[in-house]
Amino acid sequence: MFSNIKRVRESYELTQREMAKILKISKSSYNNFETGEHIIPLKHLNNFCNIFHVSMDYVCGLTKNNLKVNKTFKLDKKNIGKKLKEIRKNKKLTQEDIAKIINTTQSNISSYENGNTLILTAFLYNFAKHLNVSMDYICDRNNNIKIKTY
Repeated sequence: MFSNIKRVRESYELTQREMAKILKISKSSYNNFETGEHIIPLKHLNNFCNIFHVSMDYVCGLTKNNLKVNKTFKLDKKNIGKKLKEIRKNKKLTQEDIAKIINTTQSNISSYENGNTLILTAFLYNFAKHLNVSMDYICDRNNNIKIKTY
C-alpha cells in the first residue's frame, strides 16, 4: 500500500527522524509506515500529503501520477461518510456488499457513512481500489471521482 511514501520523503532529502518530528510521531512509528509494518492513520496520511502537496492516491500507489496539490485539507468524517454513501449507492451496492469488499462489518460501514467514525486508511484504500474511485475525492481533496492513472 504506501509504495510512494518513502520516495516522497527522500525527494525532499528528509530523514525518517525529521519526518516523524514534522508529523509529531515517534521515529519508530514513522518507520513502520514506510516498511509496511503498520498502516498510517488517515489523519497522518492527510498531514503528510498536505506537507508535500501530493495526492493520497499517489502516496498509496493507486496512481503513478504525482499531482501537486497546493492547498491544505482538513478531514471531515461527516463529508467523508457522505461520499462513501454516495459512491456505494451509485454503484448499487449495499452496506453488506461494501463490508465484504473491505473485510469489515455492516455496522462499521454504517458508522463511517453516518460520519460517526473516521474510516480506517486500509478500508478506505480497499474501497477506493475495488471501486476505482479516488481517495482524494472521498476525503474532499479534489473533485475528480476517478483515479487519475496517466
